[in-house]
Amino acid sequence: MGAHRELGEFLRSRRARIRPEDVGYASGAGLRRVPGLRREELAHLAGVSVDYYVRLEQGRNHSVSDAVLDAVAEALRLDTDERAHLFRLARPQKPQDDPGGTFDAPRPGVRQLLDWITAPALVLGRRMDVLAWNRAASALITDFAELPHDERNLAYLHLLHPDIGPRYPDRDFIAREVVGHLRIAAGRFPEDPELCRLVDELTSHSEEFRRYWERHTVRTKSYGVKRVDHPEAGPLTLSYEITHFPQDPDQTLLVYTAAPGSPEETALQAMAKG
Repeated sequence: MGAHRELGEFLRSRRARIRPEDVGYASGAGLRRVPGLRREELAHLAGVSVDYYVRLEQGRNHSVSDAVLDAVAEALRLDTDERAHLFRLARPQKPQDDPGGTFDAPRPGVRQLLDWITAPALVLGRRMDVLAWNRAASALITDFAELPHDERNLAYLHLLHPDIGPRYPDRDFIAREVVGHLRIAAGRFPEDPELCRLVDELTSHSEEFRRYWERHTVRTKSYGVKRVDHPEAGPLTLSYEITHFPQDPDQTLLVYTAAPGSPEETALQAMAKG
């Protein structure tokens, strides 16, 4: 992917979504061949020279200050996730800081925790790889142990797997969340070969993923609702919570839950019992 290219594409995508008239520029002032703000207009709003901003967008400014990044973020009206993404892209991690394509196994204590959780629970890596799971998670989603190693990935399963993917009716919503997560991962580790492979595969075979990837959708999510048409339990609407392990920052715990007394609760309890 390349951090410098990602930075330029991200900035251009955010300039394109701002209407000139919303920030005090006449939309008809001169011929506009592309939507949104021109570079010189964005530079003026951010209080930097046009040359400085151009070098930033081209990835040629390797010592940009916090003040300039804050000013650019403000001019582009970035939200919290987008602002953090801008900082990551402008200051990519060095290759030696990137553990590469490894799939780090969760600690034994984390695996014990999964066994104690009765609700469906998974440990995910930074690329949405499924690193560990409990019995209820296998019953809800699939028997991960039977999958090839490179298919143990929630992004792949939701958007590309021929049997599992169709069970999730909100494909567009799921694609947006997947892109939001993987864009952040790409900003942190742009040279990750496994992440590049996954993105290429999703881009090639998922129209929904491709649409949001091209828009540079960025977002973090720590909770939400997901619908699934389970082959045995039928349609389910489940809540989920995501938490991070402070000492294992690239691993997250995902737990699916249901409202007390709901049919979904009954279904999840049955899955936990096997």
